[in-house]
Amino acid sequence: MQQVDYTTLRAIVGELQSHWLPARVEQVYQRDRLTISLALRTQTRRGWLTISWHPQGARICLDAPPPRIRDTFTFSDQLRHQLGGYALTSIETTTPWERVLDFQFAKRPAETPLWHLYVEIMGKYSNVILTDADHQIVTVAHQVTESQSSFRTLLTGQLYELPPPLTNSTPSLQESFHSWQQRVSLIGAGIKSQLLNSYRGLSPTLVASMVVAANLDSAQSTVTLSDSDWQRLFYFWQLWLLALDDGKFTPGLTMTGYTVLGWGLTQATENVHSLINSYYTNQLNQQSFTQLRHQLLQKIASLLNKLRLKANTFTHRLQQADGADTYREQADLLMAYLCEWQPGMHSITLADFASDQPVTIRLNPEKNGVQNAQFLYKQHQKLKRARNAVVPLLEEVNSEIQYLEQVEASLSQLDVYSSPEDLQTLNEIRSELIQQQYLTAQQYRSENNTSDSQPLRYFSPSGFELWIGRNNRQNDQLTFRTAGDYDLWFHTQEIPGSHVLLRLNPGSLPDDADLQFAADLAGYYSRGRESDLVPVVYTQPKFVYKPKGAKPGIAIYKQERIIWGNPQKAKSYLKCND
Repeated sequence: MQQVDYTTLRAIVGELQSHWLPARVEQVYQRDRLTISLALRTQTRRGWLTISWHPQGARICLDAPPPRIRDTFTFSDQLRHQLGGYALTSIETTTPWERVLDFQFAKRPAETPLWHLYVEIMGKYSNVILTDADHQIVTVAHQVTESQSSFRTLLTGQLYELPPPLTNSTPSLQESFHSWQQRVSLIGAGIKSQLLNSYRGLSPTLVASMVVAANLDSAQSTVTLSDSDWQRLFYFWQLWLLALDDGKFTPGLTMTGYTVLGWGLTQATENVHSLINSYYTNQLNQQSFTQLRHQLLQKIASLLNKLRLKANTFTHRLQQADGADTYREQADLLMAYLCEWQPGMHSITLADFASDQPVTIRLNPEKNGVQNAQFLYKQHQKLKRARNAVVPLLEEVNSEIQYLEQVEASLSQLDVYSSPEDLQTLNEIRSELIQQQYLTAQQYRSENNTSDSQPLRYFSPSGFELWIGRNNRQNDQLTFRTAGDYDLWFHTQEIPGSHVLLRLNPGSLPDDADLQFAADLAGYYSRGRESDLVPVVYTQPKFVYKPKGAKPGIAIYKQERIIWGNPQKAKSYLKCND
């Protein structure tokens, strides 16, 4: 993930200074443990300024309003208490070429600042610190103790000290070409490493884009550069410094990340803040998606292994219970031929009542014939009771396995992050598992979500809409709330998968191509995705029921018809719909 460098920070601050100063702080809200938002109001506009100290995604940008969910964080509560109603009067860099900003707050725009909010955008060491006018720390987002850092501590009550200064040379427009060339080529090494080691204010991403713009290779040694190579590189070096001096930037996305200098641009954006907001929202969502999906898949796999082991144990007990009648039959035989029993016998062979075949019965030599028969009757009753007890337990375990396999199928379909809707769908699965008590809320903190995710939608060959649930919440919504009298409901037969709804208008009838289209996609969005053919049932929604007490996503049906779906063929449908 690309980090906010000094150049990007200058572009961000430039836009804030031009359009958002002075501004009244109306509200402080902490979105998560690494991000706060300040509601700012000027004479002409109102917006939310997000400040994040995320180790990989530390940033400052204007953002959408936060969700209307109670903020329970202590840090934001302290900021709200101190800054609420004050005016943001200035945003300054504390030291040239450092990524530390000083947000200054006063009662009125023309008055002396009473509060300083220092924002340090320094990768994994990023932090946000609130101090009073005397620079005494009032609160800090992440306190740093002596055990964590022997160079610089950040604790409530102590004086705020700036990070240790950089030791590299300071870039300057006034520096001559020969001086710059001599400094960069002092040691024969790669261009990229030489620039980073020679000057402050640079980042690996900036240097890489500068070198590519000059049509050079980052790993190329400075010794091999020709005069024209040096001139081209110096030209872009000065373009960078001119952009910083003039405050004129060209923000946009590149093939590998983003830029504010217009080099390697693939998609321009309206301003720097919209660029930063969209890029980091997407990157952090993708990171959260990957981590959460991995955690959930691991948890589901662990639960399924335990449940399947339990099911095997119950099945083995039932198999043992199947021999209950044998014990009773042997006891009846022994009682009928009790006269043939002799003291000290270890076994006795008697003729079966029905088949007249010899049956060997094991005996306890220390017991008489009646006592041995009583033991066999007791074994019969014991196994019979075991069957009555194990059958409902096995049904319960199989029901859990069926449910978790359905959840696992939904997670398998969410294999790639492509939009915030994917993360929302995943969060709903997590919330459902917490609700079903398979997860604990303490282990999986819920994200602040403002809206429900939506099912996938495609169009059949005849133009009918096809809705596909992506998790159990969507499946239940489609089947039991959305489905109309004229729709058709599809699901893979005895295979965990999505509920699929073919939306039909009154009087309209789907043709074979529409039914096949629905069956193919139902097979694709199931655990049978890799198969060539998958049996798919379809029926009217009124013939689909939810058993009493059933878990989310579970349904039974009747009056169904079967059609064979081709999941591999569905891939071509998806490309066409995209």
